[in-house]
Amino acid sequence: MGRRTQHTLDDKLKEAEETALQPPPMYKVILNNDDYTPMDFVVEVLQKFFAMDMDKATEVMLSVHYQGKGVCGLFTAEIAETKVAQVNKFARTHEHPLLCTMERA
Repeated sequence: MGRRTQHTLDDKLKEAEETALQPPPMYKVILNNDDYTPMDFVVEVLQKFFAMDMDKATEVMLSVHYQGKGVCGLFTAEIAETKVAQVNKFARTHEHPLLCTMERA
């Protein structure tokens, strides 16, 4: 019986270690196109909240414009949620309907 208990404890310990070593799930933060938000405002958002330079921000903005959405980056859930909330609040404050969302990568 002692051997069975040890085996069970070893299995649980191994399972806990494997679980603890898993990287956190990542989420894509996405800007969605609309017909009203100016392109320069989208570039400003990308620079302000995602630390993109002008060239990268313009590239993502054009993806949003022509493909309907653009990926701003990959983040852990908490950071992605924060960025989505910040961008949506900033857009509403400036009276733009720009929508930022997140989805599991």
